[in-house]
Amino acid sequence: MPTESMTPRERWQAVLDRKPPDRVPMDIWATGEAMAKLKRHLGVETRDEVCRKLRIDAPLNTGPRYAGPPPAEGEDIWGCRHRDVSYEGGVYSECVHNPLAAFESVDEIEASYRWPDPDWWDYSGIAAHVAEATRAEDRPIRAGGSEPFLTYCELRGQEQGYMDLVLNPEMVHYCLDKLFDLAYEQTRRIYEALPNKVMISYVAEDLGSQNDLLFSLAHIREFLLPRMKRMMDLVHSAGAYVFTHSDGSIRKVIPDLIEIGMDVLNPIQWRCAGMERDALKREFGETICFHGGMDNQQTLAFGTVEDVRQEVADNLRILGEGGGYIIAPCHNIQAVSPPENVVAMFEAGYELGWTV
Repeated sequence: MPTESMTPRERWQAVLDRKPPDRVPMDIWATGEAMAKLKRHLGVETRDEVCRKLRIDAPLNTGPRYAGPPPAEGEDIWGCRHRDVSYEGGVYSECVHNPLAAFESVDEIEASYRWPDPDWWDYSGIAAHVAEATRAEDRPIRAGGSEPFLTYCELRGQEQGYMDLVLNPEMVHYCLDKLFDLAYEQTRRIYEALPNKVMISYVAEDLGSQNDLLFSLAHIREFLLPRMKRMMDLVHSAGAYVFTHSDGSIRKVIPDLIEIGMDVLNPIQWRCAGMERDALKREFGETICFHGGMDNQQTLAFGTVEDVRQEVADNLRILGEGGGYIIAPCHNIQAVSPPENVVAMFEAGYELGWTV
């Protein structure tokens, strides 16, 4: 086995710059339950220990601390209320109260709703958090970004949020402006607190289902892309890279995302319609990097260790050809995935991912 000559930060930087790393970097996304199973399986106590043991090049995530007005009991800062809902192997917090659901006009919202202010967050501790984090100097730093339509749907309700695109477009424009403005200013202040330190910022919206886009392409272009471009321009102005997350079948919108500034596409759910790995690499591999590609729906959850190892090899051969690939699960590893499969993914990635 070759000897590592790069830190995780250097490894990510090489991939982002389209230069050969010593080996293909690896990242991990997992639910709390899945991470707890993995810790028990490995006999360790912390996420950092998991990453060290499996040689995972996970970024250091950081951000401001909330210091604003205390929300009402049982509510978050947006006025939403949540409850835990149990699914197979895990629990997810679901929004069950949507504070803007009853409003019928922008005027009503302006008269009654208080939007969070960027001053409600304390940015002064970000630099100290990074300085004190484990192996901080060796890790890529991820901070800032946006995912406002997700918040909009919690404010209005999932179904109403999508219907508003047709029935209440002025409300969508108004609310998304508020949400993007907040994300923009928070991100700008993060960059001020960490000058020239942030490597990647998460500019995301879930645009795809299993078989096609969740929105019409016309709606994506009207409501989301111009605002996402403003965020991406901010990221690039700080010398950072745009890490774009969108689940599902999004082949139709990838050219638009590249045009507005996407640098990295996650999570590459290649079993979804139109997301075949070889076609994505052939059409877009010269322009963007790929992050993910390890299937959560079947392979990690229900496959064998050999199935997992074969998929790692396939991803390195297809997505990793010529560089521009970071091995990771295609979204959070779920608790139904055997820890043996998770370990196999990273062991195979380490064994097979050498590029020098």
